[in-house]
Amino acid sequence: MNYLIKSVFVVLMLSGIGCGGNSSSPVKSNTDKNAKASTKSKGIIGVSVLTLTNPFFKVIGDTIKEKGEKAGYSVEVVSGEFDVARQQSQVKDFLVKKVSAIVLCPCDSRSIGAVIQEANQAGVPVFTADIACLSPEAKVVTHIATDNYEGGKQAGLATIEALGEAGGKVAVLDFRQAESCILRVKGFKEIIDAHNKKNPKAQISVVAELPGDGKKDKSQSATEDVLQAHPDLAAIFAINDPSALGARAALERANKADAVKIIGFDGQPDGRQAIKEGKIFADPVQYPEKIGAQTITAMLDYFDGKTPPREILIPTGLYKKADAMKDPELK
Repeated sequence: MNYLIKSVFVVLMLSGIGCGGNSSSPVKSNTDKNAKASTKSKGIIGVSVLTLTNPFFKVIGDTIKEKGEKAGYSVEVVSGEFDVARQQSQVKDFLVKKVSAIVLCPCDSRSIGAVIQEANQAGVPVFTADIACLSPEAKVVTHIATDNYEGGKQAGLATIEALGEAGGKVAVLDFRQAESCILRVKGFKEIIDAHNKKNPKAQISVVAELPGDGKKDKSQSATEDVLQAHPDLAAIFAINDPSALGARAALERANKADAVKIIGFDGQPDGRQAIKEGKIFADPVQYPEKIGAQTITAMLDYFDGKTPPREILIPTGLYKKADAMKDPELK
């Protein structure tokens, strides 16, 4: 009897070891670990955007992260927060981590060149999104951006429409450290200059160019300054929506909200809402998700041994109140 009990006990123990959960779990766990490791084996993509406080750049970063991870890469997104020294340090950190590629929205189009050269020397490909590098010694595989020059022209045409036959004085809130904004102002001025040559009785004069730096608070302060110097100001061209909303805050504070037209740039949700409410006249609209997606496409082509274009430009669309009234995303 004791012998039978012992035999049954031994059989049960052996069967438990042979087919129970404990024996199969380690095999499954190792397989899972190997699968996870293989998904990360393609490498890291390092991304440094101008700022994550601006939804436009957050969308670029989020899109690159989503598309990059779907392609099997780990994606690290950090923010330079308008500080080129900080962004240079971030790029150096990426190089220490031996990333497969770097994407930059430069905080300063010229000063960023030195650290891009370090990446070149390390053999790490660099891509720029929205804001280009203007340092001729630095090598960038592909620059993906809004067609900012043409967008600036659209802003000029919107300003002409907003002012009508009366014309008037215009101030520009710019950001001269960013190549994209330089192009916007260039396109804007060309359209205004062409208009003035054809319409001597409806002159539009750019009387001030002040640094708003793409920030709401700084643009509000700059607008307050220009109103002091030019109380008869007729319009403001702001290089992005935060600048436009800062200008609007200054106009409301000075009781000039109805007297001065604002033309922005971006088409962010808060900018489009302001257009619907009549606070901003119009925006050339950008598509940050397209910039992010095209950046990953160019990068994957490069990894596959192809030669992507040196520059990919995405057209803007002019967005006015009639568009805002039909926009299902707005209140």
